Amino acid sequence: MREKVENVLRLLDEWYPTEDKCYLNYQNEWQLLIATILSAQCTDDRVNIVTKDLFKKYTSIEDFAGADLTVLERDIKSTGFYRNKAKNIILACRMLLQKYNSVMPSEVDELITIPGVGRKTANVVRSHIFNLPSIVVDTHVKRISKKLGFTKSDDPVKIEFELMEIFPKEHWIRYNTQIIAHGRKICKARKPECEICPLRDFCDEYMKT
Repeated sequence: MREKVENVLRLLDEWYPTEDKCYLNYQNEWQLLIATILSAQCTDDRVNIVTKDLFKKYTSIEDFAGADLTVLERDIKSTGFYRNKAKNIILACRMLLQKYNSVMPSEVDELITIPGVGRKTANVVRSHIFNLPSIVVDTHVKRISKKLGFTKSDDPVKIEFELMEIFPKEHWIRYNTQIIAHGRKICKARKPECEICPLRDFCDEYMKT
């Protein structure tokens, strides 16, 4: 497994940028938190369309904390699951104000106490805001890591810890960025282009065909 991991990570570095990249648009830490909450079961592109106007209307944590629930639901409706997301965004911003004095915590154990924040959202904030080694398990990471044989689990938390065990820390952040790029460009969910995939020789699913 170690040799396989080294080869896959080397190929990802050769094919995709190694610098940190976030596919969600934001200007500060609380905007990233809100955008990531909105991204659940929604594409990054759709979230970016919504937040373009949303962050002009609500320009501070205080604005979101004091938002009218019905109005916020309407503002974010196109992201799906908007009722739950709107409620969590308001409660999250209230907690940031009241408990953290508007300062975003950096520890996972604290971040996941914020409404609407699970380990995925917490790790997005940790990696992009604080540059702390974190593995973000989104749909691309889950799907492609299973194809490669790095995990057999469907549980994002279990996958996160399994990948932490086999990857060197310096690859934790960029693995997510690179796998998203790979999933969009080559290893597409509906029609993977295996014939041009640089990882195919290390892909368990491809080797079965």
